[in-house]
Amino acid sequence: VPLWWTSLARNKRTITLALNTEAGAELLLRLVSEADVLVENFRPGTLERWGLSPERLHEANPRLVVARVTGFGQFGPYSSRPGFGTLAESMSGFASITGWPDGPPTLPPFGLADGISALATAQAVMTALYERDRPGGSGLGQVIDLAIIEPIVTLLGMQPMVYDQLGTIQQRTGNRSVNNAPRNTYRTRDDKWVAISTSAQSIAERVMVLVGHPEIVDEPWFSSGATRAEHADELDEYVGSWIAEREQDEVIKAFEEAQAAVAPISFFQIGARVF
Repeated sequence: VPLWWTSLARNKRTITLALNTEAGAELLLRLVSEADVLVENFRPGTLERWGLSPERLHEANPRLVVARVTGFGQFGPYSSRPGFGTLAESMSGFASITGWPDGPPTLPPFGLADGISALATAQAVMTALYERDRPGGSGLGQVIDLAIIEPIVTLLGMQPMVYDQLGTIQQRTGNRSVNNAPRNTYRTRDDKWVAISTSAQSIAERVMVLVGHPEIVDEPWFSSGATRAEHADELDEYVGSWIAEREQDEVIKAFEEAQAAVAPISFFQIGARVF
């Protein structure tokens, strides 16, 4: 049994339905008559072609919430295109800002856009259920039209607005951030890795004191994350050399005692524990 199926199918009952047949369609209508939510990810127009449009489903159950998840939504110039998370990761701009400055745009090695859209769909479904059942609510279900590309664009934060307003295109920076430094992955003496982040000014100051360079804290450029990022090479040298002289457990303990943010980088191996 594939492990993906073991994970995704847990706590579920599974059946097969030939929805393109009259018998299969009737069985689905019987099922949704007692259901709260139907999630479907066929290409736009497929359910309608089978006589199972949202209008028909709501005839069977007016309280049904229908969540339709596709690559590019039910309407628009791209709606008929096949779509997967990989395309959303590409077209959203995520791939273009991921990777090293001298390398190619980089896709994630897992279903990032799919997972994000799943969370967004779940939230939309819960909102529709709340509106249906709250005091004074509609008492009716809704149709949710979610394109996989939409939530990952939102997750990019300010980048679409920055481009629209300023024409600035974010560049690839590897593990670094343009908003704060030091922020990177670092190898320890026992050939393991840790990651640190200094999104808060106080954390950045604690890190520099910990690695033996408290004088850096008084530099004018150290007072903000953006200006610290301009000195990332210097900061990485201080932090990286200190970490390289110590084993991972020692590094993590020291960071925790200093109340600085650190985490081990875990590696997954088949047949072995996570370390």
